Amino acid sequence: MVRIITDSSADLEPREYEQLNITCIPLTVFFGDEEYQENVNLSKDQFYELLYGGGFPKTAQPSPQILLDLFEDAKQAGDEAIYFSISGAISGTYQTACATKELVECDDCYVFDSKNATGGLRVILEHACCLRDAGKSAKEIMEGVAAIQDKIVLYACMDTLEYLYRGGRISQTVYKLGTLAQVKPIIRVTEEGAIEVPAKAMGMRKGMDMLCKKVEAQKPSPNHSFYAMYTGDRSNGVALAEKFRAMGYDIPDEKIINVGAAIGSHVGPNACGMVYVTE
Repeated sequence: MVRIITDSSADLEPREYEQLNITCIPLTVFFGDEEYQENVNLSKDQFYELLYGGGFPKTAQPSPQILLDLFEDAKQAGDEAIYFSISGAISGTYQTACATKELVECDDCYVFDSKNATGGLRVILEHACCLRDAGKSAKEIMEGVAAIQDKIVLYACMDTLEYLYRGGRISQTVYKLGTLAQVKPIIRVTEEGAIEVPAKAMGMRKGMDMLCKKVEAQKPSPNHSFYAMYTGDRSNGVALAEKFRAMGYDIPDEKIINVGAAIGSHVGPNACGMVYVTE
C-alpha cells in the first residue's frame, strides 16, 4: 500500500482528506500569543474572522516529529509513503521533510516537492490519489505527478497590499502608492515554485478580466479539476467562477475553494484566483 501524506497547506477540507485517504499534518498558526492548529482548532472561516478582526497571523512548519512518526509507522507496516510538501521555494517544509526522511532510513519513504501551493498542491494530490487507487507504486505515482507538474497554472488577484507590506515584502512607499491607486497585484506560482508578481490591475474587476485572458491563452485540460479560489470572501470566488462558466468551463460550487492560512497569511482577505492543468 502507498500512504499519501501532506500538510494543511493543500487547503482541502478535513472531510476531503478523509474521503481521499490522505493523511494531513496541521500547520501551526499564531495570532499574537494565541497558537492554533489548522483544521484542528482553526477552520478557514475562523482564520478569516481573526484576519478581518485586525489580527496579523504567522505560520510555522509542523513539528518534524509528526512526519517522523508517520514514516516510522509506514516502515514498520511494510508500506510505501510519499510526503507531498508545499513548494520548497516558498517554505522550508520540504527541506525539513528531507532531513526527517534520512532519520527514518527507509527506502520506501519519499518526499516530493510539489513546487506549488494551495489549489496547485491540491491538484497534485488528486492526481496522486488516482494513481494510487489504480495500483501504482510510489515511484510510479511520483513519475505520474511529475508529468503534470509543469502544466499547473496558478494565478490570483490580490485585493490589498497590506499583508505584503506587513510581512516585509514591499516598502512603505510602494504600499502607500499602490493603495492610493487601488492597485491589485496579480501573482502566480512559477515553474520553479516561487511566487512572482507578473502584472498589476487597476481594480478587482480588471484583475478578474486579466485572469480570464490567461485562461484563454493557456486552456485548461478537461482531464483535471479546474478550481476558482478565494480568500475569505466567497463572493469573489463565485464572481470569478461565473466568468469562467461564461467562457464554457464547468466549475461546480464544490470547486470554488477557500484558501487557508499558509497562503492567506501573505495574500490577505478578498483575493481570488484559479488553478488548473493545461491541455
